[in-house]
Amino acid sequence: MRVLPIRYSSDVEAMTRFYQTLGLRVGEVSRPGGWVGMPADSGMLALHRGGKGRCELAFETDERLEDVAERLRAAGYEPGPVIDEGFGRSLRVQDPDGVPVQINAYDRELYT
Repeated sequence: MRVLPIRYSSDVEAMTRFYQTLGLRVGEVSRPGGWVGMPADSGMLALHRGGKGRCELAFETDERLEDVAERLRAAGYEPGPVIDEGFGRSLRVQDPDGVPVQINAYDRELYT
């Protein structure tokens, strides 16, 4: 699993320019332009349209989300359903403080 912080913004283009100035690169971009992946030397930042100033912790996995959900249930956590998204599939689960955590399985054919 890879750590993937998500930064929400009302202006994804402006945020992309800002983080490029800091040294991140433009990676994968959604076809409608609602999100941009910005790889760094040791991680990645995802910029998404919406929720100005909000940040979210997410993870990217190559593992089947159904297997992740089963492992969470076996450990006493209750994940939400696996849902189809514009980038692939995801599920959410609350951490022990009640904060949602997103786990994503990307379908690279859904964006450029």
